[in-house]
Amino acid sequence: QVQLVESGGGLVQAGGSLRLSCAASERTISSGAMGWFRRAPGKEREFVAAISSATYYADSVKGRFTISRDNAKNTVYLQMDSLKPEDTAAYYCATTRIVRRLDGYDARRLDKYYYWGQGTQVTVSS
Repeated sequence: QVQLVESGGGLVQAGGSLRLSCAASERTISSGAMGWFRRAPGKEREFVAAISSATYYADSVKGRFTISRDNAKNTVYLQMDSLKPEDTAAYYCATTRIVRRLDGYDARRLDKYYYWGQGTQVTVSS
């Protein structure tokens, strides 16, 4: 059973930075797609970023967030800079049911992911 554990969330002022981590067990992250999604209060879960053979970003975070992975640590990161109050949300990492790559279209789709972490809260104050 693949397990994903997020960490690194917290409270930060607007303009600040946070780095989220997603540690995976029972899955080698180096080959397959990993994604970050978020859900703000009262809103649907939405795509933030993904890494597969390339990296993909939502327009709302492009240029501010960076997704990366450390294969030795089997961990995916989301570096979030220039944070805004509208970035406030619970952030989740996810991966596919079987190890596979996703293209730019599929990487943004929630239904392409099967395993999800429990989420980590990010709150950005104005």
